[in-house]
Amino acid sequence: MTSTADSNPSESFILLSKKLADLHMDPPTKYPNSYPDLNPVDTYRAHITDLLTKVTAVDPAIIYPVLQWTQTLDKGDLVLPVPALRVKGKKATELAEKWAAEFPDSPLVDRPTAAGNYLQFFFKPAPLARLVIPAILNQNSARQYGFNPQLGLRDPADPSKGCKRIIVEFSSPNIAKPFHAGHLRSTIIGGFLANVYQGAGWDVIRMNYLGDWGTQFGLLAMAFEMYGSEEKLLQNPIGHLYDIYVEINQLHGPERDMIKEKKAAGEDVTALEEKSWGKKAQGYFKRMEEGDEQVLSLWRRFRDLSIERYKQTYARLNIKYDVYSGESQIKSESMERAMQTLWDQGLNEESKGAVIVDLEKHNKKLGKCRVKKEDGATLYLTRDIGAAVERYEQYHFDKMIYVVAMQQDLHLQQLFKILELMGRKDISDKCQHVNFGMVQGMSTRKGTVKFLDDILKDVGEKMHEVMRGNAEKYAQVEDPEKVADTLGITSVMVQDMSGKRINNYEFSLSRMTSFEGDTGPYLQYAHARLSSILRKAASTIPTASLPTADFTLLTSSPHAMLLLRSLAQWPDVFGQAYKTLEPVTVLGYLFKMGHLLSSSYDHLRILPGGGKGEDVDAETARARLALYVCARNVLNCGMRVLGLEPVERM
Repeated sequence: MTSTADSNPSESFILLSKKLADLHMDPPTKYPNSYPDLNPVDTYRAHITDLLTKVTAVDPAIIYPVLQWTQTLDKGDLVLPVPALRVKGKKATELAEKWAAEFPDSPLVDRPTAAGNYLQFFFKPAPLARLVIPAILNQNSARQYGFNPQLGLRDPADPSKGCKRIIVEFSSPNIAKPFHAGHLRSTIIGGFLANVYQGAGWDVIRMNYLGDWGTQFGLLAMAFEMYGSEEKLLQNPIGHLYDIYVEINQLHGPERDMIKEKKAAGEDVTALEEKSWGKKAQGYFKRMEEGDEQVLSLWRRFRDLSIERYKQTYARLNIKYDVYSGESQIKSESMERAMQTLWDQGLNEESKGAVIVDLEKHNKKLGKCRVKKEDGATLYLTRDIGAAVERYEQYHFDKMIYVVAMQQDLHLQQLFKILELMGRKDISDKCQHVNFGMVQGMSTRKGTVKFLDDILKDVGEKMHEVMRGNAEKYAQVEDPEKVADTLGITSVMVQDMSGKRINNYEFSLSRMTSFEGDTGPYLQYAHARLSSILRKAASTIPTASLPTADFTLLTSSPHAMLLLRSLAQWPDVFGQAYKTLEPVTVLGYLFKMGHLLSSSYDHLRILPGGGKGEDVDAETARARLALYVCARNVLNCGMRVLGLEPVERM
């Protein structure tokens, strides 16, 4: 997936102006946040705004931004909520009727329909075909239809000033633990966000901030001393480290819970705490922080083995990182400098041997948070403060997104507030937490976790079994095992993206492998079927001839026009995803396109004969093939934005 700022955006605007001249129209009026050379619908927005300004006497700066794309095409291609124009003295329904009646004839749109408080605008078929299909067919590696690289420019009026830079921190699993389905949400959502910002022209840095430091490593090191096997570590490092982690937690967990209960009952637990596994783990970690080479060498081994396994998993998910960072990589000087600033600003307080920042003084909901333990060891929050400052100094980012579960809402709010109080509002204002709900039904500590590699293996086998059911098609697939694996990964990812980010969902293997309804396999089938049509047509219709086809031949078919109107929406859908940061915005659009395609194939045949429907003349076939090529291009692009790998055969 590539996107760069167009080296000469005026050239495409000139081409657009020539097309409009053929319709006896002037070049579109340029409004703020309008990109008619990138988004055909913006041409319609500008045109409708010009006409409505004369009809309503409302400022065009008010009209243009409230012309909305529609979720369902039966409500129009664009819709105007009349109350948004803030016209006083008449009811919105009366204004809608009046303006619909007074709207002048247009070469681009039919007379609008008044629907309650709304005006619905339907695009005329022939001009739409002439504007949209060439825009898709003429895309290239530097100009992908639907993307808007202008959004990422530091100064849209002067592209030479370059692009804005964003860090997307996502996935961030804990070292020496398996990459399980609980990590999947951050990985999928973060990969999607990085792709969206890249399509919007930003310079994107994909960062994995590994949980590779902390007291848990003391616990793991002790577990390896007690239960570790060098042979098993070499055979299956991640699995063995996980097994011993669970084993020592069978000792540590009940002890920790008992101490907690006794403390709540008011009992003195000092002696118990001093002898506890937790205390021993803290001591081990303290040695790590002090640079004890004996414990650090074991930690490095765990870290290196884990990263190698993670890279294999990420490759299967189409994820590649620019930076593998981690808590351990944060310089002690950065944390010390941050701590000193907190003292200098009067923000730090001593409390029972620890150091805290009382944020209740500034916002009661933020509470009090520790920045240093009683033994002087750093905490996650301390390292996050140092990391934010280091990243800003190194990368000079314009924005940094943390893709972290909603359970960490308070932690991120505390981090941003502390940065602000430290006098680093220049950093805190550029930080954003994109949160999400949890995959329910799993827990690492109790040993009931479902490992992602095992999940993908099971789902891949299920897809392979289904593929074998059609022997003829199966024989045509070049690498059926790889395709089955891709289908399995798609099914897992699509289930995760099917709802809004903030929603929790119950992990269910049976649901994600279902072929009923809107599923990953359904989406892949839509792409594979289009690819099959294009392969078969290539022998009779040269691809190079498609841009000169007569696209008006499509206008007599309701099925063709529904598909064309859907394709016209893709830039708006991408723009909406850029605003909402919701994968389901793109996914929902792709499923709707899949439904339109499924209902169109029998009505929009390309190859003559076969006993289905009408005979197709060569020019109509060429126009229809151009439409299918456009549909496949947009479907392919949308799937890649989501992080999916489209298949050609299945």
